Amino acid sequence: MRIAAMTFRLHAPWVHSLKEKRMIVKSLVARLQNKFHVSAAEIDEQDIHQIIVIGIAAIVPYNAMADSLMDEISQFVEENCEAEILDEQREIR
Repeated sequence: MRIAAMTFRLHAPWVHSLKEKRMIVKSLVARLQNKFHVSAAEIDEQDIHQIIVIGIAAIVPYNAMADSLMDEISQFVEENCEAEILDEQREIR
């Protein structure tokens, strides 16, 4: 078994409060969890209202499946989140 881990750093310039950011994070995390059956959470920059850092982890049987899953998640975030992706990191262990 392998662990696929991803981190997205997003910029949401229209967000004007931490409350508004939390609603966006909660929605994105729920959609990722429901669609891909992964663990997802805000992992950094919690006190900066225009920056969102989401960590995602999944257990997969082999590397090719991990790569495919991470590609699908990346495409989903790009297509379904209005925030700009500043950075994306991937790791398979």
